[in-house]
Amino acid sequence: MERHQNNRPKPDDRSDNVEKLQDMVHDTIENMDEAEERMEFAPEHEKKQIRRKNQRREEAIEGFRDEIKDEYRNQME
Repeated sequence: MERHQNNRPKPDDRSDNVEKLQDMVHDTIENMDEAEERMEFAPEHEKKQIRRKNQRREEAIEGFRDEIKDEYRNQME
């Protein structure tokens, strides 16, 4: 018995994108804070790794915030 799949893509529901992006910013900031706390007891080579990772997290947050602005503008149109 042959089954036919519905291959149509799901509609693009962007209604909660701003909220999801805001959650991502919040979670990333929490991760940065936790990493900063771990640095207190970490050896120097781990501190360098944490600093680099937190720098990447800061860059990601900037990108999330830009996306939030774009999504908000799109919702206002």
